Amino acid sequence: MSETTSPSLQSAVVAEAASWLADQKEPPHAAVPALKQRFGLSAVQACEAIKLASIARQHGTEKG
Repeated sequence: MSETTSPSLQSAVVAEAASWLADQKEPPHAAVPALKQRFGLSAVQACEAIKLASIARQHGTEKG
């Protein structure tokens, strides 16, 4: 993702990546490279997506 991309668009892509990752039955072992390749994220954005996915998974298991 380019540095000239708007912050709101960047946040949307990070959220989309987090949602995708949280929905994976078996998340990829190398999540950062997978997210970078699949969504065009930077390493920092991929880490943020991983964090958000982890939170989403925790909240999903608390409901069930």
